[in-house]
Amino acid sequence: MTAFGYTMMCEQAPPDQLVRDVRAAERAGFDFSVISDHYQPWLHSQGHSGYAWSILGAAAQATERIPLMTLVTCPIVRYHPAVVAQKAATVQILSGGRFRLGLGAGENLNEHVVGQGWPLAGVRHEMLAEAVEVISKLFDGGDVAYRGEYFDVEQARLWDLPETRVPIGVAVSGESSCRLAGEKADLMIATEPERKLGEMFDAAGGAGKPRLGQIAVAYDADRDAAVKRAHEQFRWFGLGWKVNADLVGPPAFEAATEFVTPEQVAGQLPCGPDVDEHVRKITPFVDAGFDEIALVQIGADHQDDFFGWAERELLPALRSR
Repeated sequence: MTAFGYTMMCEQAPPDQLVRDVRAAERAGFDFSVISDHYQPWLHSQGHSGYAWSILGAAAQATERIPLMTLVTCPIVRYHPAVVAQKAATVQILSGGRFRLGLGAGENLNEHVVGQGWPLAGVRHEMLAEAVEVISKLFDGGDVAYRGEYFDVEQARLWDLPETRVPIGVAVSGESSCRLAGEKADLMIATEPERKLGEMFDAAGGAGKPRLGQIAVAYDADRDAAVKRAHEQFRWFGLGWKVNADLVGPPAFEAATEFVTPEQVAGQLPCGPDVDEHVRKITPFVDAGFDEIALVQIGADHQDDFFGWAERELLPALRSR
């Protein structure tokens, strides 16, 4: 049976609200939760970007059963992979074994802030492969010394190693990332319901491993209000990751989406109160073989209404499909 999760969207709500929201998601019956890991929002209209790892620590203590996961952390520029491994191990302990580490090659939006430049896509994937190797070695326990093309590790170890090893997920968008995920990850992550991604993942060793997708939704009793909010805050989504990965900040995303219309956004994302519309636009992930689907409810001020509606209508409709 497909599992349905809730996304703590750091770019659209302050940190304390995100912790309250994940508690509410747990009460509403969501199967798991994920959190974005950004330094700044996509658009000024989103207006937030708290530190995901502090929020995860708080969420681990504020919840009881709901699994937690980064979707996704970039371990190649802003963070060194050895530090990511330490953070992940700590959250795994704090959550009682409920954490998974989602990794990806990142976006210039977040990584350029440390002044190290933004590598070409091929280099980023090579760096991500090394980072996954470093993190996995640290998860194995003991002292780690590593010499790579991009990363060095000097006599590091995780002194607080969780009893349950942290599963690693890798975000995919093409052949090289699917190969990395299939060979070295425990699950595949994607934001597009493309069956071909799963096929490439399987061919590289991912057969039988979970695959997790994510889609944004905009619930509101007033469909026009939902469409307006989705356009104001999520119109960047349709640019595609080849564009999204390279733009440098909110002004660039605002310029790139200047001519995106509300109707175009509503054509891609489910908006409003019609459960059938939401199910219809979420279902392609199920049809493409995704085992887990994380939902992003657009708009910080509209989470409480969403939770009540999701518990009463959306989750039962999705599970009965």
